[in-house]
Amino acid sequence: MPKTSKDYMEAADAVVPKLSSEEAVARYNQGGDALFIDVRDSADIEKSGTIKDGKRLPRGLMEFAADPETALYRDYLTPEKEIYLICGAGGQAALAGKTLKDMGFSNVTNIGGFPGWKEAGGPTEEG
Repeated sequence: MPKTSKDYMEAADAVVPKLSSEEAVARYNQGGDALFIDVRDSADIEKSGTIKDGKRLPRGLMEFAADPETALYRDYLTPEKEIYLICGAGGQAALAGKTLKDMGFSNVTNIGGFPGWKEAGGPTEEG
Protein backbone atom coordinates (compact mmCIF):
# COMPACT_ATOMS: atom_id res chain seq x y z
CA MET A 1 0.00 0.00 0.00
CA PRO A 2 1.36 3.48 -0.85
CA LYS A 3 2.36 5.81 1.96
CA THR A 4 0.19 8.77 2.86
CA SER A 5 1.10 12.15 4.30
CA LYS A 6 -0.14 10.83 7.65
CA ASP A 7 2.37 7.97 7.44
CA TYR A 8 5.21 10.42 6.80
CA MET A 9 4.12 12.68 9.66
CA GLU A 10 3.85 9.76 12.10
CA ALA A 11 7.34 8.59 11.16
CA ALA A 12 8.74 12.11 11.60
CA ASP A 13 6.97 12.70 14.91
CA ALA A 14 8.30 9.36 16.19
CA VAL A 15 11.93 10.43 15.82
CA VAL A 16 11.97 14.24 16.00
CA PRO A 17 11.21 15.62 19.47
CA LYS A 18 8.96 18.66 19.69
CA LEU A 19 9.12 21.62 22.06
CA SER A 20 6.29 23.96 22.88
CA SER A 21 6.64 27.52 21.64
CA GLU A 22 7.32 28.71 25.19
CA GLU A 23 10.07 26.11 25.69
CA ALA A 24 11.58 27.02 22.32
CA VAL A 25 11.69 30.73 23.16
CA ALA A 26 13.27 29.92 26.54
CA ARG A 27 15.93 27.82 24.76
CA TYR A 28 16.58 30.64 22.27
CA ASN A 29 16.97 33.12 25.13
CA GLN A 30 19.65 30.91 26.73
CA GLY A 31 21.93 31.81 23.84
CA GLY A 32 24.85 29.60 23.06
CA ASP A 33 25.60 27.67 19.92
CA ALA A 34 22.08 26.45 19.07
CA LEU A 35 20.96 26.87 15.47
CA PHE A 36 17.40 28.01 14.69
CA ILE A 37 16.25 27.36 11.12
CA ASP A 38 13.04 28.45 9.40
CA VAL A 39 12.26 25.83 6.73
CA ARG A 40 9.45 27.76 5.01
CA ASP A 41 9.89 29.18 1.53
CA SER A 42 10.97 32.79 1.14
CA ALA A 43 7.46 33.99 0.15
CA ASP A 44 5.99 32.79 3.47
CA ILE A 45 8.86 34.32 5.44
CA GLU A 46 8.44 37.59 3.56
CA LYS A 47 4.77 37.75 4.62
CA SER A 48 5.21 36.99 8.33
CA GLY A 49 8.85 37.47 9.29
CA THR A 50 11.03 34.85 10.93
CA ILE A 51 13.15 34.11 14.00
CA LYS A 52 15.60 36.90 14.76
CA ASP A 53 19.11 35.91 13.68
CA GLY A 54 17.89 32.48 12.55
CA LYS A 55 18.85 30.76 9.32
CA ARG A 56 16.47 30.43 6.37
CA LEU A 57 16.62 27.12 4.59
CA PRO A 58 13.63 25.84 2.61
CA ARG A 59 12.65 22.27 3.37
CA GLY A 60 13.06 21.34 -0.30
CA LEU A 61 16.80 22.06 -0.11
CA MET A 62 17.50 20.34 3.22
CA GLU A 63 19.11 17.18 1.82
CA PHE A 64 21.44 19.20 -0.39
CA ALA A 65 22.28 21.81 2.24
CA ALA A 66 23.16 19.13 4.79
CA ASP A 67 25.40 17.11 2.47
CA PRO A 68 29.02 18.34 2.23
CA GLU A 69 29.31 16.62 -1.16
CA THR A 70 26.88 19.02 -2.87
CA ALA A 71 27.34 22.53 -4.22
CA LEU A 72 24.42 23.68 -2.01
CA TYR A 73 26.07 22.57 1.24
CA ARG A 74 25.75 25.01 4.15
CA ASP A 75 28.73 24.68 6.49
CA TYR A 76 26.64 25.73 9.49
CA LEU A 77 24.85 22.35 9.23
CA THR A 78 26.99 19.85 11.06
CA PRO A 79 25.77 16.57 12.61
CA GLU A 80 26.80 17.54 16.15
CA LYS A 81 25.01 20.93 16.06
CA GLU A 82 21.96 21.57 18.26
CA ILE A 83 19.29 22.37 15.63
CA TYR A 84 15.77 23.77 16.12
CA LEU A 85 13.41 23.81 13.14
CA ILE A 86 10.32 25.97 12.64
CA CYS A 87 7.78 26.33 9.83
CA GLY A 88 4.19 27.52 9.44
CA ALA A 89 2.44 24.94 11.61
CA GLY A 90 5.02 22.27 12.52
CA GLY A 91 4.61 19.71 9.72
CA GLN A 92 7.41 20.88 7.46
CA ALA A 93 9.73 21.24 10.45
CA ALA A 94 8.98 17.64 11.50
CA LEU A 95 9.63 16.30 8.01
CA ALA A 96 12.84 18.33 7.63
CA GLY A 97 13.93 17.08 11.04
CA LYS A 98 13.35 13.48 10.00
CA THR A 99 15.49 14.09 6.92
CA LEU A 100 18.32 15.43 9.07
CA LYS A 101 17.97 12.51 11.49
CA ASP A 102 18.18 10.09 8.54
CA MET A 103 21.36 11.91 7.45
CA GLY A 104 23.05 11.37 10.84
CA PHE A 105 22.14 14.56 12.70
CA SER A 106 21.40 13.60 16.28
CA ASN A 107 20.24 16.78 18.02
CA VAL A 108 17.27 18.02 15.97
CA THR A 109 14.08 19.46 17.47
CA ASN A 110 10.79 20.60 15.95
CA ILE A 111 9.63 23.87 17.52
CA GLY A 112 6.38 24.00 15.60
CA GLY A 113 4.88 26.95 13.79
CA PHE A 114 5.99 30.55 13.54
CA PRO A 115 2.63 31.94 14.79
CA GLY A 116 3.20 30.11 18.09
CA TRP A 117 6.73 31.50 18.30
CA LYS A 118 5.39 35.05 17.95
CA GLU A 119 2.58 34.46 20.47
CA ALA A 120 5.13 33.16 22.99
CA GLY A 121 7.14 36.38 22.62
CA GLY A 122 9.94 34.94 20.51
CA PRO A 123 12.27 37.51 18.93
CA THR A 124 11.46 38.14 15.27
CA GLU A 125 12.77 40.01 12.28
CA GLU A 126 11.28 41.07 8.97
CA GLY A 127 11.31 38.57 6.12
